[in-house]
Amino acid sequence: MVQLTKARKLQIINCLLRRNVVNRGSLQTKYASFLEVLKLQEKQYTGIASPLQELAKYIAPSVDTSCFQIFNPNHEDIKRAEVFFIPSRQHIIDYFISAVRMDHAPQLSQPEVCFLGRSNVGKSSLIKALFALAPDVEVKVSKHPGHTKKINFFKVGKLFTMVDMPGYGYRAPEDFAEMVEPYLTQRQNLKRTFLLVDGVIGIQPADRIAIEMLEEFGIPYVFVLTKIDRAPKAVMAKNVIQIQDFIKKNTQGCFPQVFPVSSVYCSGIHVLRCFIAHIAGSLHLSS
Repeated sequence: MVQLTKARKLQIINCLLRRNVVNRGSLQTKYASFLEVLKLQEKQYTGIASPLQELAKYIAPSVDTSCFQIFNPNHEDIKRAEVFFIPSRQHIIDYFISAVRMDHAPQLSQPEVCFLGRSNVGKSSLIKALFALAPDVEVKVSKHPGHTKKINFFKVGKLFTMVDMPGYGYRAPEDFAEMVEPYLTQRQNLKRTFLLVDGVIGIQPADRIAIEMLEEFGIPYVFVLTKIDRAPKAVMAKNVIQIQDFIKKNTQGCFPQVFPVSSVYCSGIHVLRCFIAHIAGSLHLSS
């Protein structure tokens, strides 16, 4: 048997890791467009285009899943929304600016949505997936928690702005509250806050603090469940029902439907794009 040196073993591991990153990126690019997803067979199509519908198969018939259909755009709505995420000379999509304080934030009149969540929950990865049809947009994604230290603004043409907030919890910036609370409470053009929760482990104590803050300030928000590709469907269905129950019993300003997503496979990304365009006022649903 050939004995590999430690250096050779590390070289092989690094090669495999790089290959895995390429494969994950290829999957994201492959399913970035809804037109490509429409070509898939029904089972695979449902898992990517409508994760909630896919998870409903694993839920007992006695459980009320009507909240899964509150925001239920048709194919034409999703395709129209996708156009807003494709750049052109007249419609520039790109990173705009970063800020560490509200007085550093750009004064923009166009509608804004922001993404908030624990460190390492996948905020930057989600934004990168949403911008998968605009590959030149620089969204920095790190494997290390707490990478985002500033409030990062991304302009989607002249239609709306998407904002990546620093993560809370582990390795959060020391001045996190001073950065985030003024933005959430003072930003007049903020239309919705997307609160990201790890779909595998559910709502954590740090998430509850964020929820209490949003509820106290009366800020409209939405739950986005990330990393749904990392758990068996039955486990994920159970987590979704528990979180929907939490929303019903413990929140006032939260949208009653959750949005499960996978930034790896673009699952749920197309519907989330549609929801963002809708609440930003750029898209009126046809049904």
